[in-house]
Amino acid sequence: MNYAQPANALGIDFGTSNSTVGWWRPEVEPLIALEDGKLTLPSVVFFNTEERRPVYGRLALQEYLEGYEGRLMRSLKSLLGSSLLKSETTVLGSALPFKSLLGFFIGELKQRAEAVAGRSFEQVVLGRPVFFVDDDPEADRVAQDTLVEVAKTLGFQDVSFQYEPIAAAFDYEREIAREELVLIVDIGGGTSDFSLVRLAPERRELADRQSDILATGGVHIGGTDFDKQLSLQGVMPLFGYGSRMKSDAFMPTSYHLNLATWHCINAVYAQKTQLALKNMRYDIVDSTGIERLFSLIEQRAGHWLAMQVEDSKIALTESDSRRIDLERIEPGLSAELSRALFEDAIGQLLERIRGGVSQLLSDAGIQAERVDTLFFTGGSSGIPALRQSVAAMLPKARLVEGNLFGSIGSGLAIEAKKRYG
Repeated sequence: MNYAQPANALGIDFGTSNSTVGWWRPEVEPLIALEDGKLTLPSVVFFNTEERRPVYGRLALQEYLEGYEGRLMRSLKSLLGSSLLKSETTVLGSALPFKSLLGFFIGELKQRAEAVAGRSFEQVVLGRPVFFVDDDPEADRVAQDTLVEVAKTLGFQDVSFQYEPIAAAFDYEREIAREELVLIVDIGGGTSDFSLVRLAPERRELADRQSDILATGGVHIGGTDFDKQLSLQGVMPLFGYGSRMKSDAFMPTSYHLNLATWHCINAVYAQKTQLALKNMRYDIVDSTGIERLFSLIEQRAGHWLAMQVEDSKIALTESDSRRIDLERIEPGLSAELSRALFEDAIGQLLERIRGGVSQLLSDAGIQAERVDTLFFTGGSSGIPALRQSVAAMLPKARLVEGNLFGSIGSGLAIEAKKRYG
């Protein structure tokens, strides 16, 4: 293989929260700058109604927060494997299949990469989670087939895949000096993926690494799920979540679940949803929360609130407490969040992640004490409780933090070079 020449193919990490594109070139770090010199592009599309155009990434979030009229779409990857993928939504006054939204964003990644490279690309290695959907092989196959269809529509002739944690492993392998048995823990926006891989400097150039991949696994839990639980436990009670009806039943939770779930927020703005809430208004014992909910819906502030929760989750990795100012909803209103509350909210999710790691070790037939290195990547892998929870399972492993947002894209670029030259 001629490593003196740039690669013929791209590696694309289409992420739930952030995306990267890698292109292998001699003596250059693989990731391509996608927005204002930054290597990541937030996986966001904003359809600006006033100017009738789509915008992407940080600019999309900026225009939305500045008050432009339009439709904000985030966590697009979560559509894969969901029933929404077969339906459509209204964008700029027209019906648009959700599948086309994936094409809009991945097409933008391709276009920006080609602009930097000064050439077109017809071959790509796409990252994928170990499971798009837990315990449903058919839905998982449909999710991957959908990505192939979208990529080919965009002009890619050859489309292949690599598991995201395997790609991260190949990126880490560039810097090691001896053989290591490495457990890759990739906590992304939508999934948690694990791989147990044998890495070594002398094995970097091998085209076939199947024998070095001892096991792969994953669970459908990621950063957006942590956001959701923090929102439900720390914020949504202020908006009526858990309120009692006069019948002594609880208020239906679907409205708050949608508000706490990125790709479902727009459902709360639907006319039939607002009508149902209005009919419920006088059947609630304490209407304080539902009145705040009406105010939030009238302002279409659901995505704004979700951003505040996400920022708080990130802040709580460093701080013990975080206050969300909700003055725009009601004078003097705020949500007081703490790391203890957050850790309690995600406790069951962490237990499922530990279960996934245990299953991985069992599948590989490897005792935890034999693992040399625990390698964390993915934006949500920085959560202290998560790291402590997984590290406690591997008492002899050295902890290594990769590029939380870039290891996968870099590894995919390396894989693309090997596969396509």
